[in-house]
Amino acid sequence: MGMSSRAAPRICVLKGGLSSEREVSLSSGHECAKALRVAEYEVIELDARGDVVQCLVEIAPDIVFNALHGRYGEDGCIQGILEWLRIPYTHSGVLASSLAMDKERSKAAFRVAGLPVVASHLAAKADVMAAHVMAPPYVVKPNNEGSSVGVYLVQEGANGPPVLSDDMPDTVMIEAFAPGRELTTTVVGDRALTVTDILTGGWYDYDAKYQPGGSRHVLPADIPSDIHDACLQMALQAHQVLGCRGVSRTDFRWDESRGLDGLIILELNTQPGMTPTSLVPEQAAHCGISFSDLCRWIVEDASCDR
Repeated sequence: MGMSSRAAPRICVLKGGLSSEREVSLSSGHECAKALRVAEYEVIELDARGDVVQCLVEIAPDIVFNALHGRYGEDGCIQGILEWLRIPYTHSGVLASSLAMDKERSKAAFRVAGLPVVASHLAAKADVMAAHVMAPPYVVKPNNEGSSVGVYLVQEGANGPPVLSDDMPDTVMIEAFAPGRELTTTVVGDRALTVTDILTGGWYDYDAKYQPGGSRHVLPADIPSDIHDACLQMALQAHQVLGCRGVSRTDFRWDESRGLDGLIILELNTQPGMTPTSLVPEQAAHCGISFSDLCRWIVEDASCDR
């Protein structure tokens, strides 16, 4: 290998992993690796399995680009490994990742900061299936899985409690259903980009997020300027409250019949999707940041002690 090819930092793109969002992560990682090669980095792609530590030691990258989604990649686990190995990495650190992935704890932090969230609590799966633990309409979801995997909407007038699938965890989160439009805002460093209105035929589920044509993104969102500004300000504040780094994406619900009072934070994602149909690259492009420039910025922002 000549000197010229080693002059660029060696980037290891972590993708795939062990979570239910493996397929999306493989796609995110592939796209980011392609963009980083365009930006003339030396790039090695690694499917993060059980031998991830051994592989990282062998690859000896200068920087790890974390393109993992879901558990282990988004909840502080891989971040802890990278801190231990002293390999600079992208996105949020151990604590912010862990906090953001735990929906109920991140909402507690948002409440303390005065950010608007809906009523919710944790409950045993068995109790949720035995009787209504909250007056319908409400939503049942895992407390620490991403991407709307296993989300149940219990409609008003539902005959009985939901029947949850076997792969739902023993403890789940029950959340009052927030009606209205789904809005989202990307934060890059200390800048909130813009607001996208996500339109789906119905429930914004996993397929709507990741299947082409599964949802329509209206960018910029056709919303009043005070709602637009509030989304930017709240997304930045949420990012800072949890101690996030690099890129994050905050999802909102907006009940337009209630004006500004109808805007609430649903959750914050520390490892947002980076596929061609993903919201973050789309918002960046709208703001004049190409996909390869976005990936380059994320790499340049990498560090330990995040």
